[in-house]
Amino acid sequence: MLYIGVDLGTSAVKLLLMDGEGKIQKIVSKEYPIFFPNPGWSEQKPEDWFVQTMEGIKELVQGADKSQVAGISFGGQMHGLVILDENDEVIRPALLWNDGRTFEECDYLNNVIGKEKLSEYTANISFTGFTAPKILWVKNKEPENFAKIRKIMLPKDYIAYKLTGVHCTDFSDASGMLLLDVKNRRWSAQMCDICGIREEMLPKLFESYECVGRLKKEIAQALGLSENVKVAAGAGDNAAAAVGTGTVGEGMCNISLGTSGTIFISSKKFGVDTYNALHAFAHADGYYHLMGCMLSAASCNKWWMEDIIGTGEYGKEQQEITGLGENHVYFLPYLMGERSPHNNPNARGTFIGMTMDTKRSDMTQAVLEGVAFALRDSLEVAKSLGIHLERTKICGGGAKSPLWKKMIANILNLKVDVIESEEGPALGGAMLAAVACGEYKNVEEAAAKIVRIVDTVDPDPALVEKYEARYQQFKEIYPACKPLFDIIKN
Repeated sequence: MLYIGVDLGTSAVKLLLMDGEGKIQKIVSKEYPIFFPNPGWSEQKPEDWFVQTMEGIKELVQGADKSQVAGISFGGQMHGLVILDENDEVIRPALLWNDGRTFEECDYLNNVIGKEKLSEYTANISFTGFTAPKILWVKNKEPENFAKIRKIMLPKDYIAYKLTGVHCTDFSDASGMLLLDVKNRRWSAQMCDICGIREEMLPKLFESYECVGRLKKEIAQALGLSENVKVAAGAGDNAAAAVGTGTVGEGMCNISLGTSGTIFISSKKFGVDTYNALHAFAHADGYYHLMGCMLSAASCNKWWMEDIIGTGEYGKEQQEITGLGENHVYFLPYLMGERSPHNNPNARGTFIGMTMDTKRSDMTQAVLEGVAFALRDSLEVAKSLGIHLERTKICGGGAKSPLWKKMIANILNLKVDVIESEEGPALGGAMLAAVACGEYKNVEEAAAKIVRIVDTVDPDPALVEKYEARYQQFKEIYPACKPLFDIIKN
């Protein structure tokens, strides 16, 4: 049988066709626009997601035996607010995960309702990207739209609804809404009250590998697929990427270098850190995970390369980099504010340490190292919880860079396992569809049989020592700059 994985990203939807043995048959990508109506705002039209997903599926299955397509599932950008009216029509463009407009609402949630209460209700505190403060923003700033709301959804769930007619979500993606009681895997009545919504406005909850429905007749006809195709709930992009890299079960780790950057640690036990610096979320395998999320990772490199120095030759620029662990230039990668572990929407990208002999390659190196150092910040929080890691998987666009992988290995002092497929969320989505269709009995079995490690980047003890000294300097820069960020935020 064949399975479709849909990775609904921030810049494009990537679709993957996988056979029952886990072999990737074809990959298709379709882009859509992103809108920035005001500084720090970030929006997309859900209708664009659906149109491009439909076009992508048509292209994906062209030339394949369509009768063999058994299931579809998703990995999707998390936290985005999609609101539908009584006719299930989109009310306004979706507020995305990297939208920073909700600082007032976050301040209310964290400091008036209180972080301890939020952690009690949801296992997390409020971040500007989360869905609950977005709901409050619409309530406060667009009351006419708030009054129209009948359904609240996440990005990938809008696609699932359009395909099946079912209002659904999964536990991993719902964990990032600040509306889910993560420990008990149910909606939080207290958070619904705080946001002024009713629980029936929220979608039905499923495990990521559960079937939520089958293709609607008109959708099946438009795609040339059977109405018996199962649609599984899918997962938030990071949980789906973890499935796609085999980061399931107890004590596994994955680092994602995508638009955002994450360090993802799977666990069969629920846990939360004292300061909520890491997110405590449900996982797509039916268990839990801790995650540190930085808002700008590979996007920092893209910004530096394309917008600042004006080149698309990423590899050529990295060839000029020498002297790892010896760079005197540092970069704070907070171009969209920052989430883990600082939770500061006012944080900004910052270069420091330049001198008259600083070269272009030093600046490029600083950008790559800055992202790795910021991931190390979240790893340090995990260590404080008694979590001991020796290795990690890696995925995302940034993982295609041998140099960046070497930096990650030595700055975090972890063995970095490179897997055969770097398709993360899309592959994870296809694997979840395969589990929903009975191809595998559970997510762990699917991961064990499909995910293959093809290379490992080992830390170099001498380089680890050099980078340790650099990290100790790096971690002093943000506290020193924080008061300035508050001054220059406008």
